[in-house]
Amino acid sequence: MPTLAAGETLAGCLRALAAQTLQDFEVIVIDNSGKGLAQDLCKGWGTRGRVIANVRNVGFGAAINQAFRASKAPFLAALNDDAEPGSQWLAALMAAADAYPRAGMFASCVMLDASGVLDSAGMLLAVDGSSKQRGHGEPPQRFADASAALFPSGSAALYRRAMLDEIGLFEEDFFLYCEDTDLGLRARWAGWECVYAPEAVVEHQYSASAGRASPMKAYYVERNRLFCIARNFPLGMLSFALVASKLRYFWHVVALFWDLGKTAEYRRAGHDTWLLPFVVVRAHLVALYRLPSLWAARRRILANRRITVREFRTLAAAHAISLRKVASL
Repeated sequence: MPTLAAGETLAGCLRALAAQTLQDFEVIVIDNSGKGLAQDLCKGWGTRGRVIANVRNVGFGAAINQAFRASKAPFLAALNDDAEPGSQWLAALMAAADAYPRAGMFASCVMLDASGVLDSAGMLLAVDGSSKQRGHGEPPQRFADASAALFPSGSAALYRRAMLDEIGLFEEDFFLYCEDTDLGLRARWAGWECVYAPEAVVEHQYSASAGRASPMKAYYVERNRLFCIARNFPLGMLSFALVASKLRYFWHVVALFWDLGKTAEYRRAGHDTWLLPFVVVRAHLVALYRLPSLWAARRRILANRRITVREFRTLAAAHAISLRKVASL
């Protein structure tokens, strides 16, 4: 669990973990506050818990990677510090791992805190590379059965060590947002599957740590979307994604008019919407500057693929979300 504030949300998460029916696990909290704020909260875990205290915020992916390297466990469960798992969470995830040995990723039933509706039941992918939560805002009964998912939300996910040893860990250059998308797509290229475990329930205070909508979030989401498609999309999909993103911008403007989606949320938070085009331009310029390293990573990913381009396209189509829906969520 990476944490920045190390406050009551982390304390609640640790209490929920202590109540798990499956107790064969260790807890590693990665304190990104730079102030050692998490140490006291983890004292009650004894040898089963530890804190990795960073002198600065290294980002989500790098923090999870630190925990992975510090452990020899056969499975890695990533959990946001603003998420409280139900008592059966780990047991349900491990049952899914036992039942589906070809799966390397397992998605939780992530509920929007106290709302009675889903935050995510796995993730979906738009043609421009935007990723959104499957089932967001819908009743969990619509996703009552175990099912195939494209990849899990990193807010509450289980990963098989054998898969991570093969494909690599979270991409640390992303810093924040879309690391789970990149990791999930790399895993799919390598032939690993993802399973949604509906009984692995987590209550999530969505974006409590990083904020719901801000210029920082808009920049990282847009930049890292470009990083993802440059690294993982076949050439035909990549070319189409760059064009399709312009349509998504149009739908964001429409959603703003109807007071829907992240753009409207951004405005309600008091931010100037006229800054957003500059955020987008900055994200594209940085992605262009980073293109040589992105292309080198792309060659490595595709050189080790175990599925064809057609199979990748089929997977993406089976777990697709429209650009209009992306803009409205």
